[in-house]
Amino acid sequence: MSSSIPRFAAVSALVASALAAGLLAGSSSAAAEDAAAGVRVHDIQGTTRVSPLVGKQVTGVTGIVTGVRTYGSRGFWIQDPEADANPATSEGIFVFTSSVPTVAVGDAVSLNGTVTEYVPGGLNSGNQSLTQISKPVVTVVSKDNAVPAPVTIAPWSVPDEYTPEGDPAAGGSINGLTLDPETYALDYYESLEGTNVRVGTSRVVGATDPYSELWVTVKPWENRNWRGGTVYGSYESQNTGRLQIQSLTPIAQQPFPKANVGDWLTGTTEGPLDFNQFGGYTLTARTLGKVQDKGLERETTDKQHKNELAVATYNVENLDPTDPQEKFDALAKAVVDNLASPDILALEEIQDNNGAKNDGTVAADQTVKKFTDAIVAAGGPAYEWRSVDPENGKDGGEPGGNIRQVFLFNPQRVSFTDRAGGDATTATAVTGSKGRAALTLSPGRIDPSNAAWEASRKPLAGEFVFRGRTVFVIANHFGSKGGDESIVSHHQPPNRSSEAKRLLQAQAVNAFVKDIVALEKQADVLVVGDINDFEFSGTTEALTDGDVLYPAVTSLPRSERYSYVYQGNSQVLDQILTSPGVHHFEYDSVHINAEFADQDSDHDPQVLRFRP
Repeated sequence: MSSSIPRFAAVSALVASALAAGLLAGSSSAAAEDAAAGVRVHDIQGTTRVSPLVGKQVTGVTGIVTGVRTYGSRGFWIQDPEADANPATSEGIFVFTSSVPTVAVGDAVSLNGTVTEYVPGGLNSGNQSLTQISKPVVTVVSKDNAVPAPVTIAPWSVPDEYTPEGDPAAGGSINGLTLDPETYALDYYESLEGTNVRVGTSRVVGATDPYSELWVTVKPWENRNWRGGTVYGSYESQNTGRLQIQSLTPIAQQPFPKANVGDWLTGTTEGPLDFNQFGGYTLTARTLGKVQDKGLERETTDKQHKNELAVATYNVENLDPTDPQEKFDALAKAVVDNLASPDILALEEIQDNNGAKNDGTVAADQTVKKFTDAIVAAGGPAYEWRSVDPENGKDGGEPGGNIRQVFLFNPQRVSFTDRAGGDATTATAVTGSKGRAALTLSPGRIDPSNAAWEASRKPLAGEFVFRGRTVFVIANHFGSKGGDESIVSHHQPPNRSSEAKRLLQAQAVNAFVKDIVALEKQADVLVVGDINDFEFSGTTEALTDGDVLYPAVTSLPRSERYSYVYQGNSQVLDQILTSPGVHHFEYDSVHINAEFADQDSDHDPQVLRFRP
């Protein structure tokens, strides 16, 4: 879980590096040598994101213990029960102990220590920093005191505007800006950093994950969809009401509740407001509400008519033969029951025959056979398959796994046009005569030597025939968002560095589709897969350049456009795009995974039905 990422003794080194680089405003090397006696918590927190006392020794800091964390980042929170009149200054702060704390909730303490700024994920992550007191010497003054009353985080208290724009003179950082908690949501949360807070009954918008975390929203109307999630529909609609929930009670003592999107966390959830690497502002619950199951069900798409071609895409999350049979069976059952046995199924993240074992194996025939056998056992068709093995270690993903895209197709409904010669490094191209386009290699990879595909999956192109009509399908798995700054970055807007590679990848696929359409204006082309980017992104814009492709997900109502849930935001990563020749279609994002605590994959599959 994110709170299990230890804040090592390197905290001091991080601060020193930040001071040297000028990344933490309002500090100097001289200040680090000073000592401040009798300061209050709100003096340490200050009115910006970075403490005005960073690097200083402080003595006689007093407060009531409001929470104790005995695992992961060990330490405790204190809060001054006598608040100042400035809403921008927090009255709470985290005290980092590294070892298991010896204080208890309700202890009144006086402590000495060093004010530090810890950046979860490191300085290069772009994350905001957490103001804390390190290397504390703690004196318990009294015990069993009342905990300061919590601040209620409610719909009317969180501003609708998410964040101020970063200061250009500071490289786009908001660190040095005075907090305006009545105007900006991020400023509001920052003004409560370390404070004892509570939320009342709130809807779950991010299911319980393997790290014992879930997400709620305190704004039940904010970009809601009918299944209970909160939709991320643009870079400016970050959804201000989202808040991550963790528990301060170790899992061995109290299991974390299992919740799906649309459930409710009822009653009171109360504890200190933390900031961590994986989600930003997090309510670390001393008191955790109860989950009310609202009965969210997995969706089932319609069965295609006999003269409709059903094409689907599904990221099956690093599938390999070492996975338990139960995973193969569950994925197969979803293909048959929830996806209604599509005629063509493009799979992403099929690993080689021994998975993450890094021994040079690249073939994936055993992986695919185990999957297609499970589909037959589930009552589905005997799918045939086509793919191109990658070069070992050249396509990114889990080291040793050699993930790739694979076409499954039902030979009773559709045929595959085989044109030999395709391999990991040989590019397929578009040829044709008499107004009919064709692929030189089928299956074949698109432009595999292009630098855009370095350490990334190369697109797999295939030529199919359905009821006498040629259909081109291009299966994709674009570069991940790894390296991007989060939406709670101290840079605003955050740096989304990964977009540069996906932009080049989108341009390469777009150029290939243009080659097809130039020869055959009404060609049926489907670009499918894990695009790893939003329907409103520059990546999608590049894919559609020249109107040669249309993002079919945009045919859905805005509230239904999502295939993935990340930090409580329901968003689009998986797509199917259609060429102008695909005149009429039905599109379905089939929600069977992303909203659920129990997942067979973290992605929802996409299905498109049309009449070629």
